[in-house]
Amino acid sequence: MRIQKVDVAVVGGGPAGLAAAIAASSGGAEKVTILDRNKTLGGILPQCIHNGFGLHRFKEDLTGPEYAQRFIDRVEELKIEVKLETMVLNIRPEKKILAINAKEGIFEIEAGSVVLAMGCRERSRGALSIPGTRPSGILTAGVAQQWINLEGYLPGKRIVILGSGDIGLIMARRLTLEGAEVKAVVEIMPYPGGLTRNVVQCLYDFDIPLFLEHTISFIHGKDRVEAVTIARVNEEKEFIPGTEKFIDCDTLLLSVGLIPENELSSSAGVRLDPFTGGPVVDERRQTSLEGIFACGNVVQVYDLVDHVSLEGDIAGKNAALYALGKLKQPKRLIKLIPGRNIHSLVPQLISGEDMTTIFVRVKTPEKSVKLKMGQGIKEVKKPLVNPNQTLTSTLSLKELVLLNALDEVEVSIIKEGRE
Repeated sequence: MRIQKVDVAVVGGGPAGLAAAIAASSGGAEKVTILDRNKTLGGILPQCIHNGFGLHRFKEDLTGPEYAQRFIDRVEELKIEVKLETMVLNIRPEKKILAINAKEGIFEIEAGSVVLAMGCRERSRGALSIPGTRPSGILTAGVAQQWINLEGYLPGKRIVILGSGDIGLIMARRLTLEGAEVKAVVEIMPYPGGLTRNVVQCLYDFDIPLFLEHTISFIHGKDRVEAVTIARVNEEKEFIPGTEKFIDCDTLLLSVGLIPENELSSSAGVRLDPFTGGPVVDERRQTSLEGIFACGNVVQVYDLVDHVSLEGDIAGKNAALYALGKLKQPKRLIKLIPGRNIHSLVPQLISGEDMTTIFVRVKTPEKSVKLKMGQGIKEVKKPLVNPNQTLTSTLSLKELVLLNALDEVEVSIIKEGRE
């Protein structure tokens, strides 16, 4: 079996992987290789033909393909090796990667360091247990996006969308522009799952009904979806009798959340966080296995691609330092604990030695609150927090001094005026 030695191996060629590879190469790693199972680089970005990308990183309003191309051009400039249509079969703790493609067959890569950047996948119908038959015409919003934007197929004419994640909202607009009728967007929570700008631009601007605190109680149809019944739910997410609505449709799109793609991480022995679904990482994005780093949506699902690329920058830079033997392991790690109304935190561990940006996701929406870190370390006023938007807060060197005697720090959302 052919064995290839590299300084840094990046698994995944989406926005996180591209940024990581560029950062690793720019950071001094001579041999950087990107492994991706797709035919082209960019991950999901080539099918995201809408704008809204790059506002933070490039201060420009770009489409997904435009955003991806800027990184792809840089990869080509740096002469970073790219292996497309390559499936990674296994990653071992000693940083050995077993992979396969049509050109080289099965081969092994021995890496100085590894960056996990596999992204995330969509939840399917099987994860939801929706009552009803199993006809054709049920697909995830991301698959529908690929069909329309890359393949040129319209999945249906009369559409119901379950879930109000960003891809579902964007597809509601896309389908309407293509001539389909979006009958309704149905969301089980009392608030939308996607960004506010997408709710306004994709639903309100096109008069598409949004049913909050509703879900599908039955799918009708034998060979093809013929209709769905939706019903209001109570606080326990149980159907409320007498609230059913029958909606005629031929297609059901599912936009019910994303899951970090961590089968490879788990089989390698990387410790996973039950809250994010991704690896536990420190501020350098190193996982529980020394020399294996992780970034982007494989760590936690982000709402902005700019944050994904920033994660890639951090992981790639430190992966290069590790491969070159220049990355000093921290003397100790302080654990960040999710407190009141905190769903997840990234990183989960910090050294307290360098300025660190914390990415925070909340559980429920709240107004007029503060993001509080520990006792007297940091408090930041937030007029509004939402589960669909990632909060960021940077710990300065002055604030980090206050962590010297601590082993763990609780991060919470508190009401203004409350201690």
